[in-house]
Amino acid sequence: MSDKINKISGWEFFQNLGKTFTLPVALLAAMGIFLGIGSAFTGGKTIEMFPFLGNSFLQLLFNFMIKISLVAFNFLPLMFAVAIPLGLARENKEIAAFSGLLGYISMQLGTNFYLSSKGIMAVTDTKMIMGIQSIDTGALGALICGILVFLIHEKFQYVELPDAFSFFGGTRFVAIATVVLMSIVGLAVPLIWPYFAAVINQVGAIIQKSGNFGPFLFGDGERLLLPFGLHHILVATMRFTEAGGKIITESGETITGALNIFYHQFSKGPEFVSPEYTRFLSQGKMPTFIFGLTGAALAMYKSAFAENKTKVKGLLISAVVAAAVGGITEPIEFIFLFIAPALYVFHSIMTGLGFMVMGILKLIIGNTDGNIIDFLIFGVLQGTWTKWYLVLPVGMLWFTVYYVVFKWYIEKYNILTPGRDNSELAREAVSSGDIGGYTAKIMLEALGGKDNIVTLDNCITRLRLVVKDANLVDTDAVKAAGAVNVVKLNDTNVQVIIGTKVQILKKQLQKLI
Repeated sequence: MSDKINKISGWEFFQNLGKTFTLPVALLAAMGIFLGIGSAFTGGKTIEMFPFLGNSFLQLLFNFMIKISLVAFNFLPLMFAVAIPLGLARENKEIAAFSGLLGYISMQLGTNFYLSSKGIMAVTDTKMIMGIQSIDTGALGALICGILVFLIHEKFQYVELPDAFSFFGGTRFVAIATVVLMSIVGLAVPLIWPYFAAVINQVGAIIQKSGNFGPFLFGDGERLLLPFGLHHILVATMRFTEAGGKIITESGETITGALNIFYHQFSKGPEFVSPEYTRFLSQGKMPTFIFGLTGAALAMYKSAFAENKTKVKGLLISAVVAAAVGGITEPIEFIFLFIAPALYVFHSIMTGLGFMVMGILKLIIGNTDGNIIDFLIFGVLQGTWTKWYLVLPVGMLWFTVYYVVFKWYIEKYNILTPGRDNSELAREAVSSGDIGGYTAKIMLEALGGKDNIVTLDNCITRLRLVVKDANLVDTDAVKAAGAVNVVKLNDTNVQVIIGTKVQILKKQLQKLI
């Protein structure tokens, strides 16, 4: 059993890998909002409509917001290189993050040395990266770097050296090994990177050739991968690699990924923004996230038994707010995912259709979350050139379809959505009124007690646990303690769907443990 726990399984690795994307992407989304507000209020037409915005102090403030937003766009690969080993490491996370920084720099230095020593720097497509002239491998190269640093960290964090060199042992050796090994990797980058780039280019070509069906495949696939926690990998591939597109700027700089290209074009002005890249971004989520899931929640409320409607209202409202305002859909999706998989398949298809329809209509609303904030900042505030007004009729159609389908299916097949199950545990689960109505002590007992917990982590909405025995986790008791649902991936990997308050619960559990 100890060997099985100590070794990170494939499930845990890919789950945690997807989770690590959330930290830099969350910053990227926030900085995107800064960029959107700054751009909206510095435009000539906006100032003409609202002259007070032309105030010199306000203009200085808005331009400052645009400038600081560049921290996320210019240093995104570095953030991935640091966040990935940080998120994947079970122990000594701070050493893993520090080594991620060292590894990324060392890889660039190794590449620079190879190009210089071979005398091919002038004939190679290079870029200044942190002051080092190197090959720009983008987010994919940073992802590979982060994974390699994590493996180095796992291999050497407990290494013991002879007494004369013991000072350099343990976690200190991780940094040393990282510099040496990642420099060697950097030497290999000019030789192997063209093959990686060719594969990504091929994936991008396939997606582009799919035409309007490409966004559908992306949206549908992203929802289908979500229950397994692997959707972040697909999303990151489209946002940050050549699979999502590639452009070469007038200065000769290569920009890859739908989100990176959008931010670059958006910062230059509306006339430069192309709907070819926004069709994989926020606009595709809006029909489902803002409208469709709201219709599903209303259907679940209407289908609840009369005596339970008051109790279930808080749960559904908080889930709708999380989706429509926060762009976080798991709290409502996991209400029906396991009890009505057919509804989740319907939901996935409708999400894909949302991406496809918005692409066909050539909307231009970028960023990441697909929520009301993105709709206002990157749609309404930018002007009619974004075609934001088309979101409303499409959204109302989605709301109606979701409501009709969910209500019909729930009542026809007697699906036990919140408020339709009068068992004791179900009453306890909805009596709290919202997803945050948990008790940490009861939750820990339901998870098998502190002795059953090997590692405890979280993403935006889920507790991610490695346990000694998943059979000791009482699913009904965990749900009664306030969770939306429990996913047992295998004998040792468990996820508990909480909602946006998961960070608070994790800290309370950590104190108890």
